[in-house]
Amino acid sequence: MDFSQFQKIFEKEPKYRLGQAQRALFQDLIQNWQGAIGLPLVLREELEKDYPIGISAEAHVSKDKKTIKALVNLDDGLAIETVLMRHSAVAKAMADKKDKRNTVCVSSQVGCAMNCSFCATGKLGFKRNLEIWEILEQVLFFARYLKEFEEKITNIVFMGMGEPFLNYENVMGAIKILNDKDGFNLGARHISISTAGIIEGIEKLANEGLQINLAISLHAPSDELRSKLMPVNKTYSIGKVLKAVDGYIRKTNRRVMFEYIMINNVNDSEEQAKTLAKLMSKSLYFVNLIAYNFTGRSIGEGWPTGIFEPSSNLKVKKFKEILEKGGVAVTQRFGFGQDIEGACGQLAVKSGRE
Repeated sequence: MDFSQFQKIFEKEPKYRLGQAQRALFQDLIQNWQGAIGLPLVLREELEKDYPIGISAEAHVSKDKKTIKALVNLDDGLAIETVLMRHSAVAKAMADKKDKRNTVCVSSQVGCAMNCSFCATGKLGFKRNLEIWEILEQVLFFARYLKEFEEKITNIVFMGMGEPFLNYENVMGAIKILNDKDGFNLGARHISISTAGIIEGIEKLANEGLQINLAISLHAPSDELRSKLMPVNKTYSIGKVLKAVDGYIRKTNRRVMFEYIMINNVNDSEEQAKTLAKLMSKSLYFVNLIAYNFTGRSIGEGWPTGIFEPSSNLKVKKFKEILEKGGVAVTQRFGFGQDIEGACGQLAVKSGRE
């Protein structure tokens, strides 16, 4: 659906009609336009004909029920991935009802041009940018899913397929609908964008005036190693990225997260932890250590990221301790959805292979 054209259809309608339609779509979570009973029948029929809202997707649920990954089919025959991480399901299993988070990881492109060596999406190559509606329907798919459990989406992270800042306008257009009171009505502080370090995007975001969260995919404490893992570092070095982040912090006074995937014998040594601690010692920086999502397939079986293995729990613990001792704020993210190939790009690569 061309979302800008969808909005234009309401120019001939009373001003409140667009808000009605968007609330029916994004908050009432109607499955088709006939469900928008507040709209005139003629308008509903026109919308049903020209702007259908059905979503073609194949869902995969992990054994523990806390991760659902969907392969969403686009109108041109391409496919993208989106993932729901149900912290709420984990909380229920542990008899802890305080954690009611349901986080959707959203893609911004079909494939990716960054070609990071640890990411399956990079093996797909870049196909095209996603349109605003194609971004929104990923969230809508899981919002409809959670409605069956009387739950809602609480957080959205642009950490799926693609580099969000290379599709800046459409990503921001989608975020404004996600944040709009007539859209998903989700607070800006519950929306995060992760970038490989596209400086122009960081600078633009600093001027948006939105309190959304910024995350930087770092994954190495030195330019030499980061360039091997992430070719983008040859253009946007660690020093350049940190300079842009500091400018962002001066303008927004918001904390910035640095993501660090723990890869065995690659970036997890004690010496590397000490080097990282020196880089990350500023007060509004914090590091998120991420368990590398590895399914056990070897590269001989054709698995695109099988050359790496996750760091041991002991190594992660020691790495974290060194950072904390160096005065760095650290969080640790545990793996979701390994049994359904939950990491970015894994399901799309498998689908294409099949």
